Amino acid sequence: MTQDLAPSVREQTAGPHTQGWWRSAVIYQVYVRSFADSDGDGIGDLRGIRERLPYLAELGVDAVWLTPFFASPQADGGYDVADYRAVDPLFGSLSDADDLVRTAHELGLKVIVDIVPNHTSDQHVWFRAALAEGAGAASRDRYHFRPGKGSGGELPPNDWESVFGGPAWTRTCGPDGTPGEWYLHLFAPEQPDLNWDNEEVREEFESILRFWLDLGVDGFRIDVAHGMVKAAGLPDIGRSEQAKLIGAQVLPFFDQDGVHAIHRSWRKLLDSYGSDRIGVAEAWAPTSERLALYVRPDELHQAFNFQFLTCDWDAGSMRTVIDASLEATASVGAPTTWVLSNHDVVRHTTRYGGGEPGLRRARAAALLMLALPGSTYVYQGEELGLPEVVDLPDEVRQDPAFFRAGSQDGTRDGCRVPIPWSGDRAPYGFGPGGSWLPQPEAWQELSVEAQSGDPRSTLELYRSALVLRRELPGLGDGPMAWLDAPEGVLAVSRPGFVCTLNTLDREVELPVPGRPLLSTSPLAILIPEGRSAEGTVRIPADSCVWWAV
Repeated sequence: MTQDLAPSVREQTAGPHTQGWWRSAVIYQVYVRSFADSDGDGIGDLRGIRERLPYLAELGVDAVWLTPFFASPQADGGYDVADYRAVDPLFGSLSDADDLVRTAHELGLKVIVDIVPNHTSDQHVWFRAALAEGAGAASRDRYHFRPGKGSGGELPPNDWESVFGGPAWTRTCGPDGTPGEWYLHLFAPEQPDLNWDNEEVREEFESILRFWLDLGVDGFRIDVAHGMVKAAGLPDIGRSEQAKLIGAQVLPFFDQDGVHAIHRSWRKLLDSYGSDRIGVAEAWAPTSERLALYVRPDELHQAFNFQFLTCDWDAGSMRTVIDASLEATASVGAPTTWVLSNHDVVRHTTRYGGGEPGLRRARAAALLMLALPGSTYVYQGEELGLPEVVDLPDEVRQDPAFFRAGSQDGTRDGCRVPIPWSGDRAPYGFGPGGSWLPQPEAWQELSVEAQSGDPRSTLELYRSALVLRRELPGLGDGPMAWLDAPEGVLAVSRPGFVCTLNTLDREVELPVPGRPLLSTSPLAILIPEGRSAEGTVRIPADSCVWWAV
């Protein structure tokens, strides 16, 4: 006998998770510019987000992470902050931020805001003072100013390269145009790096954190949490190449041991506001063991698991990364986090091959991710199966990396295109005007409106999975074991639950492990005549299934 199952079968049981909320949380990343526009200027804003919060509550997430909305010249999408206590008029007002936090809490959602401590904008009052006051001024000690090398100081102080391509140093000029000292910027020239050996810098950021905690936010995502401390003397690397956020090599400006003292002090501050305020590290560390140092009991609560994000679509590779991640975080008693996409990388639908194969794999990877122990992050639009927009015209691009060093790694605009909500033409309900980046015509079929109620849509798959994840007691944080499975297949066992993932390009036949709850593709269960409790299941290529056992 053959039984066909639709890919979206809801099953509800009792037992919500009660441990520290972040250990099992599903956190939804909102890229503020691209989520919802309330005023018709084509750019997302805080009021637009607030109006769409019921969608996120219904989706089933636990918290919302907002990318920077502080006052900024927007040289790098708001990650160049001119005033950390003010909302940029592009996104609204401080009152809008307060209203957003209050509404989120009324809907049962936590709010995490992005803090950018590695660098400021070059329009920050501190940096403007440093330029105006010149060499030797105390204001320059808040940043990394150095004289250049060469007979006239015409060469950068060292050989460091920017993550965005090109030198990590820019030379200043005096009021009379005379060349002066150089300043360090690991990212764009408009983002000068702060000197965290300066006590004023440490005190200022503690004050900034208190400002937002007093407003009611539930935590912070810490941008470049691994980059605030530089090796003493700013030594040469010994080679010239574009800096990478992640890699196996040890660099004098990333993952220095000194960052941990900063994070320990921030943990004390967070704890002083209660046990439910959290810090999340965007820390690119060369190994899972190094990453675990950021989530020791007296440091931050979570760190993004970029090894999982960058893993290939391969069962063996995935299992290796999952094992290493769980082992590392278990050694310090922290939850593991899982993430497939964010605002800095190509969307995983496209990374996994694009088109129909890429979407199948993205859906399957989502179910695997949501079945693993710990906390997960969902990047806006991945629940719609959005692909990367790879054909943006050069004239609309805004990623600063695109304009430096031959467009090295300047691909972030493609994952930041505003998401579609409704309608059959752009901007698909994003707002009453246009959108700051053009949306593809095909997105009318991927909008929230188009997918809602369709049991085979990616949106309904996510909704079903998040209902189950919240209500099945075996999911979220907790134990996990591997079950025997053929090569190319992963079988994850959680209490009362099994997840099977087929990464092969062909279907596989397996013994039925239990009662099917959710599948990314239609299943065929073969039950021998006269027997109801045994049989086999054919799992299609690039598919994932959840089972109750």
